[in-house]
Amino acid sequence: MLGSETMAPAALHMQRPLAGQVAIVTGSTSGIGLGILEQMAAAGATVVMNGLGDISQIEDALTRIRTAHDIEAIYVPADLMEPKACVEMITATEQRFGKIDILVNNAGIQHVSPIESFPPEKWDAILALNLSSAFHAICASFAGMKARGHGRIINVASAHGLVASPFKSAYVAAKHGIIGLTKTVALEGAEFGVTANAICPGYVWTPLVEKQIDDQAKSHGISRDEVIKNILLAQQPNKRFAETSEIGALAVFLASDAAQSITGTALPVDGGWTAH
Repeated sequence: MLGSETMAPAALHMQRPLAGQVAIVTGSTSGIGLGILEQMAAAGATVVMNGLGDISQIEDALTRIRTAHDIEAIYVPADLMEPKACVEMITATEQRFGKIDILVNNAGIQHVSPIESFPPEKWDAILALNLSSAFHAICASFAGMKARGHGRIINVASAHGLVASPFKSAYVAAKHGIIGLTKTVALEGAEFGVTANAICPGYVWTPLVEKQIDDQAKSHGISRDEVIKNILLAQQPNKRFAETSEIGALAVFLASDAAQSITGTALPVDGGWTAH
């Protein structure tokens, strides 16, 4: 088999469709964001990691990604709760690499509470990170994408961007908002080669979800299997968690040339949840 150094350009492009592109993925030190970052790197993109975590573990992840995929990967520790930090993240990336081709807004937090006792500070924090950070990052990168005639904005929403659940008022509001933002940006970028799409996962297997299973099993006095089937996946007809790699694969497709006519969409990856 030919090595990549002797492979025909068309074949190499099929294997690494994002080669030569620069991708930022927010909230990518773990979970869905890390899965997207890894898939972008495997597709040949230079990647920018952002999020919270132990710096030694972050460096280990970057080293592993660089080695596995022979790409450049850096970490930008911006606190996206602050609008200024969102802009600084975009500016730092453009100064380092000269452009941004792909912006994946994934960072988010959650809080569960009845509406009458929902802490206002939690509402403000969730809206700031889950929705406003995407707005600020898009604002800072959009002009450059339009000027270059190419850009991919991918917002990680949720099945809760399409349907609601009780006790999640801020999260549901933010995720519905991110889909509205996606549609508006898609319309503004359509004539300039800039697409915007939202991915709407249901439950995805991550360390946070695994911890939630253990916590609920303990609090309800039931087995892990019962928590998974009767609580977490009660609304998902396929009764399985998506893998982070599945979300990453969809993000790579949306960032590729094959998806240049797909824009303004909200794509569920929810095992049939929103088909009810």
